[in-house]
Amino acid sequence: MDNEERPKRKPNPRERANILSVLMFLYVLPVFFKAYKKGLKEDDLYEPLEEHKSTKLGEKLESIWKQQHRKHKRSALHRALFRMFGLEFMLIGLVKLFHEMILILLLPYSIRKLVGYFSVGQSHTSLSEAYMYAGLIVISTLTECFLGHPSMMALMHISMKLRVSCSAMIYRKTLKLSQRALGQTTVGQLVNLLSNDVSKFDQGFVLAHYIWIGPIQTIVGTYMIYREIGIATFGGIAFLLFFIPMQIYLGKRTSVLRLKTALRTDERVRLMNEIISGIQVIKMYTWEKPFAKLIAAARRLEIRAIRTHSYLLGIMFSFETFITRTSIFINLLTFIYLGNDITAEKVFAVTAIYNVMRPIITMIFTISISSIAEVNISVNRINKFLCYEELELQNDNIKHNFPINGSLMNGIAEDKPQKIEFKKPCVRLKNLNAKWLGEIKEDTLKNIDLDVEGNKIVAVIGPVGSGKSSILNVILKELPITSGNLEVIGKVSFSSQEPWLFNGSVRQNVLFGDELDAGRYANVLKVCALESDLTILPYGDKTMVGEKGKSLSGGQKARVNLARCVYKNADIYLLDDPLSAVDTKVGKQLFEECIKGYLKGKIRILITHQLQYLKSADHIIILKDGEIEKQGTYTDLQTSGLDFAKLLEEFQSPDDEENERKIKLRQMSETEEIEDDWEEPEKDKEHMETGKVKMDIYTAYLRFGGSWFTVFAVVLLFILCQASGNGVDYFVSFWVNMEQDISNDNTTIPAISRDNVIYTYAGLVVLLIIFAVWHCLYYFLFLMRASIKIHDVIFSNVTDAVMRFFNKNPSGRILNRFSKDLGIIDEYIPLVLFDVIEVGLLLFGALALSIVVDKWLALPAIVLLFIFYFMRVVFLRTSRSVKRIEGIYRSPIFGQITASMNGLTTIRAFGAQNILTKEFDNYQDLHSSAWYLFLASTRCFGFWLEIVCVIFITSVIVSLLSLNRVSHGGDLGLLITQYIGLMGALQWGMRQWTELENQMTSVERILEYTKLESEPIRDKAKIPANPKWPEHGRIIFKNLCLRYNAIEENVLKNLNFTIEAGEKIVEGSIIIDGVDTTEIPLDYLRSRIAIIPQEPVLFSGTMRKNLDPFDEYSDDLLWSALEQVELKDVIFELPAGLASSVSEGGANFSVGQRQLVCLARAILRNNKILVLDEATANVDPHTDALIQKTIRKKFENCTVLTIAHRLHTVMDSHKILVMSSGNMVEFAHAHELLKNDLGYLTHMVETTGSVTAKNLRKLAEKSYSEMKNK
Repeated sequence: MDNEERPKRKPNPRERANILSVLMFLYVLPVFFKAYKKGLKEDDLYEPLEEHKSTKLGEKLESIWKQQHRKHKRSALHRALFRMFGLEFMLIGLVKLFHEMILILLLPYSIRKLVGYFSVGQSHTSLSEAYMYAGLIVISTLTECFLGHPSMMALMHISMKLRVSCSAMIYRKTLKLSQRALGQTTVGQLVNLLSNDVSKFDQGFVLAHYIWIGPIQTIVGTYMIYREIGIATFGGIAFLLFFIPMQIYLGKRTSVLRLKTALRTDERVRLMNEIISGIQVIKMYTWEKPFAKLIAAARRLEIRAIRTHSYLLGIMFSFETFITRTSIFINLLTFIYLGNDITAEKVFAVTAIYNVMRPIITMIFTISISSIAEVNISVNRINKFLCYEELELQNDNIKHNFPINGSLMNGIAEDKPQKIEFKKPCVRLKNLNAKWLGEIKEDTLKNIDLDVEGNKIVAVIGPVGSGKSSILNVILKELPITSGNLEVIGKVSFSSQEPWLFNGSVRQNVLFGDELDAGRYANVLKVCALESDLTILPYGDKTMVGEKGKSLSGGQKARVNLARCVYKNADIYLLDDPLSAVDTKVGKQLFEECIKGYLKGKIRILITHQLQYLKSADHIIILKDGEIEKQGTYTDLQTSGLDFAKLLEEFQSPDDEENERKIKLRQMSETEEIEDDWEEPEKDKEHMETGKVKMDIYTAYLRFGGSWFTVFAVVLLFILCQASGNGVDYFVSFWVNMEQDISNDNTTIPAISRDNVIYTYAGLVVLLIIFAVWHCLYYFLFLMRASIKIHDVIFSNVTDAVMRFFNKNPSGRILNRFSKDLGIIDEYIPLVLFDVIEVGLLLFGALALSIVVDKWLALPAIVLLFIFYFMRVVFLRTSRSVKRIEGIYRSPIFGQITASMNGLTTIRAFGAQNILTKEFDNYQDLHSSAWYLFLASTRCFGFWLEIVCVIFITSVIVSLLSLNRVSHGGDLGLLITQYIGLMGALQWGMRQWTELENQMTSVERILEYTKLESEPIRDKAKIPANPKWPEHGRIIFKNLCLRYNAIEENVLKNLNFTIEAGEKIVEGSIIIDGVDTTEIPLDYLRSRIAIIPQEPVLFSGTMRKNLDPFDEYSDDLLWSALEQVELKDVIFELPAGLASSVSEGGANFSVGQRQLVCLARAILRNNKILVLDEATANVDPHTDALIQKTIRKKFENCTVLTIAHRLHTVMDSHKILVMSSGNMVEFAHAHELLKNDLGYLTHMVETTGSVTAKNLRKLAEKSYSEMKNK
């Protein structure tokens, strides 16, 4: 995300292709040759075509959509898409109609005449005429090559552009959403829109024209059948048309189920996103089971809709097998009973017509209705999202005057800022009231008056939840104003309380799209205390920070976040508690050199809990319950008589510089907390398999559906269905040949009577119907079981995986497995595999029938199979590589949307929407390049496969004509109809076979998650015998060495110390109350230790579920825990109390309040061991003091390990452990350690300033005396 030029790729050969190359896909052939020789890599992708560029498509669609939205809100996107692509789409439709009319008019007529040539005594067709009709058959089949495939490619091309343009619009809209709209949106919903909904364009529009072509073709076909058999036509046609309303009904039902599925998938993906984001907390609290239940419930509802959808698809698929054959049976039966004699010409002319109509009437027409219905639902869902309120609309009644980085209120930065009259930078709030949208009816900010100009530091302080961050958010226009006035003049820069870093280098995160000014950049790194860190990071400022900055420590993330804010050349700097995550020395440096020094001359609004810096502030605002309780200078507040003045005196005197000090058992210093995952200065790339998908993947997939016996039963049903269909086809030929023999020789005695022929024919048709429905339903049920089990297994494996897995894999990548890949397994692979099995059996059935007619025809058929197999091998190597690359380039799209949602306030504050939009468009362009290559290679394969089929059919017909090996018209009719039907089906089946392997990469990718490194097995037999363990809380570290993995150096080295019961504070072992922790189940160990993490995590749901997901505690206990952390009043004021909703990520609570909820969880668990990981970093000193008091009272008889920022919170601990370079350097009571003038702790204390150091020494001495007197 910087201004470096991206590597230029080779131009796309489609740009230079002539008309013949386009029709025959010649421009794709070099890709096949290269892939066959050495495979394809990411560098082999071409530059996307200009018409594929995401920027161009997104901006054009957005412009048209806005025009339509003014007049037609509900149908704006439908109309915009039609205006943008409608003309091109309809022209292709006319080509498709011409193609289908040639097939329905020319092909059956030619077959009729050619069959007549072989029907001795029933026709007068000459040999030359027979060759002419054979030529017409070849010409009609060639139209499929030169019209069918290019038109399908054109439709797929349009579908791709539809998807890209809608995806671009969705992302742009995301960057504009108001807070009200954000409350209605989740990351899971956006991921689903960008994975499942927009992918419906790729599937839906390809067959859309058959909705109107189908009826036209049916009318023409009915007329042609009527010309052959007269009034007998209407019996079969009536049966055929009877199923059309049923198909329409089933299509509508599937669209309704698709909507249900989409909504339920949204919910499951949302839950998965929360679980992945909060996995560390979930593991700490051993909450895997309740979250597994939530996912199971969401998945159960999703599967219920998918299962019904699959059953309906199964019924519709069965129609293709029996409807046309049954219609032909009814036609022939009616024709006979009307007193007519059947002939080979009539029978196979009618059969050929039905075969042309069959795919459209029995399958494509239904699928097109269903697909268009699903597209309509997806378009409505996208349009609904696009209609969400934007940032500019929420404060229309307020007068504004604030250019921010050239940004407008809609959240998208203009390329050229508007010209404005120069005014002195200022921030003015007058009688301002504002409110976060949600359950709370009361305003968040009330009667705020603030006027800031020029060179000033404005400090904002107050208790947790008092509205400090809301002040900044209202200045940024993120917080909706209900009344009053806001005026901001000047460019604004913002440093968020929770550091937001994207997956790029340190430099990219600091520059954030700005040009590199080497001098300014170096100064910013210096004043933000990052110079020493960069010397230790493996690649300096080019080190990749990972998703959410996971490769950096908390302090490093905070300083990089601050450096981004400072590097931005702004007039107004909004700093939301940037000093909470750094130690004493660094905090002092940041304030003196950065905030006071480097930013001198700017407006600085600083939210802080570090009261020692207030004396340096020009203006101080004290907030309480959303109102300004008092404001003025430091001197004003000291003499104001407020209780807060007492708090100022208690915590820091004027000379105090005591800030924070990280005393961490898990690290030796901030710079040494870096994970060693980042061994290369590049983004962690997703693993990509090479070569063919192994047979183990297929067998594993099938075994998820059931036992081998179940697999055999499924295959047997397919075989019985195909055998029934071939039996019906053969019996028609047998009957026609028998009638021909009787007609030619009246003395011929048939082997079977006509009545028995009809009864046998009817019996075969009935069997066909039974097996057709049965095998479809059983097949989809079988694969649905596989899908259910796959999800359950990988979810269990992911939640059981070691934390290293989550540190190395971005959440977007993991979500991609549970959204796109799982969606393919749920809905797409069953369809593709069905086609492969059906066509494979159709091929063997046709070969069997041809051998029955003439055994010598087996030879060219075998040659054909070898050619097909070779072509498939060549194509598969291409499509497989391209499909895998496409999957790799799909993941960053989801990662981008997730990261953008998490850092939306920062992005908009910096006016960086254009930068992020360009990055998203680049990801889309890379994906489009891979996707277009995949489409072109697929169509190219189909085209040349069809050409080979035409050559084969031509050679068979010519050989039959020249050698005259067929004596009955029925035999030739059977051969031609079978081979022509096989031609379309076989090339489709070969493509689907290849597509199956391509899509099986989704199974391959998902099954990778069945091999994840898991945490130790939970063996209940190893649970300590004492149910109250740990009863005392005595902890022994014995020769303990820890490292992140087997190839890295130890980060903790040979620790040996003992923490006695009730004290406050791989290789080797940790022993708790005599039990070696390596010998007991990990989840049991975690359940017996209360941990409050550094980053507070809340989950969407209710407050009660966030405190007690197992429903173990009464409401009284929950209220008591909330009261002890000063949250009872806050929750009680909510309309639903404990049942009040918590937004995704706890967004409707402040960071400090979220931390207090985590503390309340620990109080509820009441374990003998408590670990506090900077639990009070984001609370004000008054709340901190109350929390410390609560901990000392509530956990008086417990062992408490405190990892703290503030030295005063640990000075009364029984022992303090000081680490350096992974080694224990000091371990004793603070009073004892402070006796060593050269000690580590002594140095820390002395850097806080003389007054604070004196107070800390007194606190340690008092605690030591009390401990000795006990």
